[in-house]
Amino acid sequence: MPRHTLPDSEAVPSQPFPGWESVSRLPIRDNGERLVPMSLAPPPIKVFPAYARLGIPGAVPECFVREGVYRALLAAARALPEGFGLAVLDGWRPWRVQQYLFDTLHEAIHLRHPELGEEELLERTREFVSLPSRDPAAPSPHLTGGAVDVTLCDADGLPLDMGTLFDEALPASHSDHFERLETLSPAQRGARDNRRLLYRVMTGQGFTNLPSEWWHYDLGDQLWAHYGGHAEARYGPAELDTIENRWRRQLS
Repeated sequence: MPRHTLPDSEAVPSQPFPGWESVSRLPIRDNGERLVPMSLAPPPIKVFPAYARLGIPGAVPECFVREGVYRALLAAARALPEGFGLAVLDGWRPWRVQQYLFDTLHEAIHLRHPELGEEELLERTREFVSLPSRDPAAPSPHLTGGAVDVTLCDADGLPLDMGTLFDEALPASHSDHFERLETLSPAQRGARDNRRLLYRVMTGQGFTNLPSEWWHYDLGDQLWAHYGGHAEARYGPAELDTIENRWRRQLS
């Protein structure tokens, strides 16, 4: 893999984890943008629908996002230094997939830590997977098409080292993890710099980051409103424009 010289980037800031009750109270005024497939995007965007490739039940073999998110992702990718690309791993997520991920992580934590009470178990699970919700007033972020999971890749499309793998439920996955270490190995320094670069180009296009996941960014949903200081969200729950949904609208 070719070596790249990264431009100096500011540290990824430390932010508190979201208070989900406060997030869910933020009003939503959906702007009606459609879901569009990220596979339409030209380089330096790469698309790898991770959950479909992992065989997650109900996962779709495409990464759909709202149109505004699509354009912002492309702008972020074009802001990367030469030799870098942006790999999109997940966007809009069916409720069934959200439920599967939540239940699977909840059970894994319970088996590893049987001493945890239900309240702490729920809190640990929600650190990495939000509560499945189709509530129009408080949808799961990925159900809106405004949440997206991304990573950096090289010019050949191979993922760069970010310190942990996508979706690893570890403290090292926290966005600021390497910023809080006093000493870093060369590999850790490289992963820190990659996270800094990803954070810089994504926030430069208006995205906000979920502090527990270096890969998770939001634009337009309630998490974005929460961390961006916006009065309201612009994206509520979304559905794919399937032929079934189209016929339902036409016949209603």
